[in-house]
Amino acid sequence: MTAAAASFALLPGAGNSPVILHVPHSAREIPPPVRAGIVLGDEELERELDHITDAHTARIAEAAARAAGVTPWRFVNRLSRLVVDPERFPDEREEMLAVGMGAVYTRTTHREPLRPEDADPGPLIERYFRPYARAMTQAVADRLAATGRAVVIDVHSYPSARLPYELHGQGPRPPVCLGTDSFHTPPELLAAAQNAFAECGETGLDSPFSGAYVPLEFYGREPRVGALMVEIRRDTYMTEPGGPAGPGLTRVASALASLVDAVSG
Repeated sequence: MTAAAASFALLPGAGNSPVILHVPHSAREIPPPVRAGIVLGDEELERELDHITDAHTARIAEAAARAAGVTPWRFVNRLSRLVVDPERFPDEREEMLAVGMGAVYTRTTHREPLRPEDADPGPLIERYFRPYARAMTQAVADRLAATGRAVVIDVHSYPSARLPYELHGQGPRPPVCLGTDSFHTPPELLAAAQNAFAECGETGLDSPFSGAYVPLEFYGREPRVGALMVEIRRDTYMTEPGGPAGPGLTRVASALASLVDAVSG
């Protein structure tokens, strides 16, 4: 197994499930060669990982998969987003470049240096980003071939208080934020999510984060690929920042399982 392949995992679900639970930001692991290019000291890096990691989201997706009537597929990033962020555009289309957080971050959540400004992102893009994107593209293609459709549900979390890197953090911060795409989020998918997460408190739309992940090969082209981002406010299920999960995790996982069941039929 190559280093790139070991950096993510596709965990099989039911053959008739169109759903892929995508978990891109749950891990903290940074390979030593990548760590060598980060300018933070060890304690500073641990604090940054506390802020930037969507802690326990892999556990939420795993629990939801176990509880669902039709087991969804799971695509899980095994490495920290400080290695590469697989959900960013790898070029100038990415608006987060404005705060040093393109596919390869050069700034922290508090806009402090993470890597040298002249660091070349190319090697990390080639080693980690592109294999991840190809594998996710294939996973979606396989669901299309098997079931005639695919539904990518992004499982994220976000802090209760705005961090300095957020470009659009001035709006509401509900317990559950649903990120949508005008092409890939049909009304019935959004309605199913709003119904499923009603038990978790208020659900909001595209604030403080918006959009939904679709592999570029299908983005804006293939209407059979549905997508929704689920952003769970961290104080509803864990101790911030970077602390243990609490009883809220079970409630969130149950709601996610309900969403999976609602869109699997």
